[in-house]
Formats: sequence, structure tokens, C-alpha cells
Amino acid sequence: MALLEVENLEIAVSYKGKLLPIVQGVSFDVDDNETLGIVGESGCGKSLTSLAIMGLLGGTTVRITNGNIRFEGVDLLTLPEKDRRTIMGNRMAMIFQEPMTSLNPVYRIGDQIIENLRQHENLSYAKARDRAVELLTLVRIPNPG
Repeated sequence: MALLEVENLEIAVSYKGKLLPIVQGVSFDVDDNETLGIVGESGCGKSLTSLAIMGLLGGTTVRITNGNIRFEGVDLLTLPEKDRRTIMGNRMAMIFQEPMTSLNPVYRIGDQIIENLRQHENLSYAKARDRAVELLTLVRIPNPG
């Protein structure tokens, strides 16, 4: 069993009452300690495939119309949202192409790290703050406290 299995993934966009296919027949497996690079020309569906795997298509006109996505044998497409959230960000994550869409410039980076740690590691505010300072120190941010 692979760590991540994507099988015959198809994604479509709803336009004027019709589903128009935009990604068709994507399949791959990723095993433990294996790295997969998804490459292709602009607009070929790399980001949509990744967003679909992470469950981040909700609230858009884009939807998965066929295929399977399994993480450690668990079908992510049928997993309840609450259960999926325990996997995402903790055991499985996505690094977005554009940093301005990943971090909110209105809030301090430490606060954003603390929020993530509290959500995914169930830490108290004080412990999450200490961990955030530790992480910022590791990447040599001056005066992280």
C-alpha cells in the first residue's frame, strides 16, 4: 500500500450549467520516503490536482467528478470533514506556490504559526507560543520572541 494513491482523478468546472472537464485520468502513487514532482505547462492542472488531494476545492465551481484519493489506505473523498482536518496540516500538507496566499500580511507570523500549532497539535496558547519561538529560531529569524 502506498502512502498516497491517486487513481484516475478527473476534475471539472461548472460553467453555464455544464460540467467541463479540466483534468482527466491522473494517476500516481507516492510511497514512504519518496518524493514526487508534478510538472507541466501552465494551466495543465498541477495546482488543481494538488488542491483536490488536499480537499481545498470546496466552495468553488470546481469539483472532482471521478477517481479515488487514498492516504495510508483511507479514502479521502468519503472521509468526513472533521476527520479529514485531523490529517491535513498535521500529517499531510501543501506548500503553495504564492507565499502571499499562504500567510496573511495583516497578522504577525508568530500568531499564524501559533494558530496552526493549536489547531493541529492541540497545544495551549503558552506551549504553542514557545514552540513558535523555537521554530522561528531554527530558521534564524532575529528576536523571534
